[in-house]
Amino acid sequence: MERRELFAAAAAAVLAMLGACASPDANPTLERNEIDSAVDLALARLYASADGSRELVSKAKGLLVVPDVLSAALVVGGSHGRGALRTGGRTAGYYSASGASIGLVAGAQSKDLFLLFMTEEALDRFRSGSGWTVGVDASVAFIHAGASGRLDTESAHHQVIGLVLSNGGLIAEASFEGTKFSRLEL
Repeated sequence: MERRELFAAAAAAVLAMLGACASPDANPTLERNEIDSAVDLALARLYASADGSRELVSKAKGLLVVPDVLSAALVVGGSHGRGALRTGGRTAGYYSASGASIGLVAGAQSKDLFLLFMTEEALDRFRSGSGWTVGVDASVAFIHAGASGRLDTESAHHQVIGLVLSNGGLIAEASFEGTKFSRLEL
């Protein structure tokens, strides 16, 4: 198979995977309820796996949780998920997260993404745009679990903090670089 054919096949597979995430005929109320339930489960997983995470989340002015982000790649990769922005413990809007990559990668995985907006200014910048891309519109600092498994909440002085949780726990070398977050009209 030629390189061009391999590239086209990989791109088609990724687009099919991402297309399966969309459901244009779905009931908006049902979609909102499903997203909210998935967000609650993702937060429970975070709190159970990372000491100090509840304290860190409580300090945030807003929290975007995108649970079960599906990533798949075969040379060309993509990821997609839907989540909710919470302020004051309540859902304040629904968002999608999408990203793309290219390189010598193959496989699939699911992970939970958490963006903590630690200042009103950072939260307002996120909410004011029609789309928000990490690395373009803002930089995200990652806080890692220390040797004790506890999050370093003392270094929570960044405007936006990101956490990535996989089945194996917090991912130490994570990045949202190039991930685009867009508001969903549900």
